[in-house]
Amino acid sequence: MTSRKHYASGEPCWADLQTRDVAAAKTFYGQVFGWTFKDLPTPDGRSYAQAFVKDQLVAVIAPQNSMQEAAGTRGQWNIYISATDTEEIAEDAVHAGGKLQFGPEAVADTGVLAFIEPPGGGTTGIWQAGTHVGSHLFNEPGALAWAELLTPEPQAAVAFFQQLFGHEVTEYPQDDGGSYSTLMVKGDEVAGIVPADEGDEAGWQIYFGVADLRKAAEAAAAAGGELLVEPEAKPETGSLATIQDPQGGVLSLGQV
Repeated sequence: MTSRKHYASGEPCWADLQTRDVAAAKTFYGQVFGWTFKDLPTPDGRSYAQAFVKDQLVAVIAPQNSMQEAAGTRGQWNIYISATDTEEIAEDAVHAGGKLQFGPEAVADTGVLAFIEPPGGGTTGIWQAGTHVGSHLFNEPGALAWAELLTPEPQAAVAFFQQLFGHEVTEYPQDDGGSYSTLMVKGDEVAGIVPADEGDEAGWQIYFGVADLRKAAEAAAAAGGELLVEPEAKPETGSLATIQDPQGGVLSLGQV
């Protein structure tokens, strides 16, 4: 178990959950991943929870903002891509045909945050590290392992991220005539871009690693979650499942 100290520009580096019930989400994901938590105050007097695998920070569970709560928004996992200059990425996103949804904004000394949207949709966090580099573990049980954007405009999204981060791209033709695209940094595949099903909105599918896929899926169901994609009978490394927590947050699991 090696602690990550750095993420290159263009690599997914962090994921967090916004939910209407932080305490309930802690109980749920604690049972799925065995996480421990540290509660910290928010500026509005509520609290958020840092999640740890042993002593390694791997995620945050945060309360929704007032607009999300009022709208009855379901829980949402967010993905963040590492950047050396969030302000530059935010400006380039608009010139590349995307949208700037929020920021850039310094989060104390921890880093600089923005949210952007590529053509076709799919809110994407951008993170310029300060004291917080991102997840301390990657592709380990209980930690962020992969992310892929499902979008109605996959080729436009690929070009968008290439323009922002200089990603190399590998294309994997699919039986339906489409293509699964992977974004690459220094020869390593770091994220996927996938054609969305007709009528579906764009969004990121985020994967966390687990040591035993069936055990994790069973724990999710026992904790009140729903299995959206059930694991195969005898999962192996690379096998997948998708769960939904009781507050509506959707997360995929991959056996690592």
